[in-house]
Amino acid sequence: MQSPSVTVNGQAAPLDGVPAHTTALDWLRGRGLVGAKEGCAEGECGACSVLVARPGTTTPTRWTALNACLVPVLALDGQEVVTAEGLGTPADLHPVQREMAVRGGSQCGYCTPGFVCSMAAEFYRPGRGGAAPVDVVGSTEPSHEHGPNGFDLHALSGNLCRCTGYRPIRDAAYALDAPDDGDPLAARQQQPVPAARATRTPAFERPADLAAALQLIGERPDAVVVAGSTDWGVEVNLRGVRAPLVVAIDRLPELRGLTVGADVVEIGAAVTLSEIALRLDGAVPLLDLLLPQFASVLIRNGATLGGNLGTGSPIGDTAPGLLALGASLVLVSAGGEREVPLADYFTGYRRSVRTAGELIRAVRIPQPQPGLVGFTKIAKRRFDDISSVAVAFGLDVVDGVVAGARIGLGGVAATPIRALATEEALVGRPWGDVAAAADVLGAEGTPLDDHRASAAYRAAMLRQALLKFATENTLEAAR
Repeated sequence: MQSPSVTVNGQAAPLDGVPAHTTALDWLRGRGLVGAKEGCAEGECGACSVLVARPGTTTPTRWTALNACLVPVLALDGQEVVTAEGLGTPADLHPVQREMAVRGGSQCGYCTPGFVCSMAAEFYRPGRGGAAPVDVVGSTEPSHEHGPNGFDLHALSGNLCRCTGYRPIRDAAYALDAPDDGDPLAARQQQPVPAARATRTPAFERPADLAAALQLIGERPDAVVVAGSTDWGVEVNLRGVRAPLVVAIDRLPELRGLTVGADVVEIGAAVTLSEIALRLDGAVPLLDLLLPQFASVLIRNGATLGGNLGTGSPIGDTAPGLLALGASLVLVSAGGEREVPLADYFTGYRRSVRTAGELIRAVRIPQPQPGLVGFTKIAKRRFDDISSVAVAFGLDVVDGVVAGARIGLGGVAATPIRALATEEALVGRPWGDVAAAADVLGAEGTPLDDHRASAAYRAAMLRQALLKFATENTLEAAR
């Protein structure tokens, strides 16, 4: 087995002796690459953003922006990283750096390297360019969140600036042309990513395959399993939690499949949320509505369905959507596999039927998809925030009558739940006549008064979510 190492700005660097809890950010700064900063230590500000070579969909490699403050540097063993220092130099600025400078996109400079890396990931996005999309179906006005150069401002949704203001940063993004023909980072995307390799240190391991991973976690029930580390990284940084063993499963090929069949859509537990959106390509319309509201691009570039469901959090945004789709989970252990409906998976606050030694291998979504879908997230910020309430709808309407309904709720009980009483109140009634069902939905769950919202507010938002969904879809049907 090779000694662990990572390629940073084109140079290989050893990782021998690095503690398992050391983040990529701390390790990089320890090597003098201090452009990336710690602003929040929980993946909300983007000051720590770096580029990592990840598998692409239309190109072999895609430069992907990640929060270096959350990722254990040992999880980057064998991979390639580019920091703000690796993009350009004062004498030869990268196009992103040049536009940020000449358009006044930097003031104190603290957040600038993170913005530059996230902007560079979008700069190199395969397929960027062409006409900007529209915000409203049937409109001829281009989206205010996409530039004439195809730049998607959502690429910067995980980066916060506290002094410059976002207009000059937006101006810099919208001024970028296509990469030059001789751009080495653009050319690098035409080559495959480094092959995944096994890693073994006293407190961090990346097994070679799923069988080895299952054997390891079966032998070590004290091990913490991580994929994108978007949850575990917060525990390490803010709560000082340390694990006797961290097991990385993010690159196991058995957990990274995605297939769309006539009867079922199966998504591997270690496929990132960003990859899911690209690889599904509209095959699951409800996820097209949900995923853009999940945290930020930086987080979605690392987060996985397996991680989001594995934590058992009652406010994880994917669970309500998957409940509305009637999804099930494939759980695997050294003894074999079993399939569990997601509605039966959660047993209590951050508890589930998953036993010691089991992993989530995949999520299965039955076909066909519901005819009417919707996702409402109530949060203090439009993006990059934790939901107070999340509501997902999956309905079938036949001849104006609700023939089937599944509604998933998050943030209103100790676990994500199905709104069974509301579903019953809808089925068999004319679509659009939802006032009574909305009152039922307002009483679903056992919402709490906490710092995010009061119980009364949550109940009101549940009711309003159904009324809004019905109104919007009735109007759409009339167009």
